[in-house]
Amino acid sequence: MAHTMPNMRPDTPCIAICSTAQGDDICRGCGRTFDEISRWIFMDQAERDKVWDRIEAEGTALRFTTYKERS
Repeated sequence: MAHTMPNMRPDTPCIAICSTAQGDDICRGCGRTFDEISRWIFMDQAERDKVWDRIEAEGTALRFTTYKERS
């Protein structure tokens, strides 16, 4: 998966499909851990970029699929 330039990223990886609410350790929607989700608003930009880099490299979260692929 190609990495997005940090200044081209949305404010948050969230796509409003949060599976951590159902007990997943890593959200299937955005790819973040529960800890990363809960600390997101307190993270500095470098910490956020590190999380973005990881979830983009993994490319497994639903945010990296099309709506057609999700159904």
